[in-house]
Amino acid sequence: MTEPFRCTWCGSEPYYVAYHDTEWGVPLHDETGLFEFLVLEGAQAGLSWSTILKKREGYRRAFHGFDAERIARYDEADVARLLADPGIVRNRLKVAAAIGNARATLAIREEFGGLDAYFWRFVDGRPIQNTWTELSQVPASTALSDAISKDLAKRGFKFVGSTIIYAHMQATGMVNDHLVSCFRHREVAEALK
Repeated sequence: MTEPFRCTWCGSEPYYVAYHDTEWGVPLHDETGLFEFLVLEGAQAGLSWSTILKKREGYRRAFHGFDAERIARYDEADVARLLADPGIVRNRLKVAAAIGNARATLAIREEFGGLDAYFWRFVDGRPIQNTWTELSQVPASTALSDAISKDLAKRGFKFVGSTIIYAHMQATGMVNDHLVSCFRHREVAEALK
């Protein structure tokens, strides 16, 4: 049996293929999952997504299952614990951003009811269906990711530049950026019907 055609960025590493085949581009409406991707995408800045995926379980453990309410209460002892944890990217600015972003997430919940309502309002609750035929066509950012990035920054979020936010949109299915030749493009699009 031959392997189906996949977006070429995922390579052949089993963990990366599993992420591509089961998560990337699938509309996500889970509050914890949306916060997790926000933290992980920010942690990726300057690194490869592969590095972050390999550390994902370490992040889940270190950040108490991405419980934003608990993370928002982290203190200096927690910062020291995180900076000593080899299971995550030990960068003081990124750790501080994760904690600050948890606090900003709580404010989003107060205003919008949650990250789900906040993010998905930018696309009227429906994923953008792109029809890229080549990886070179997929943008690193868009006018929409620029707008979301600016709004998040205004709300006190850190590590939320336009490229990071576009990656977040891709990961959480706000956009379907699977190549049209990829078997997941049609599956993801049809799941919305």
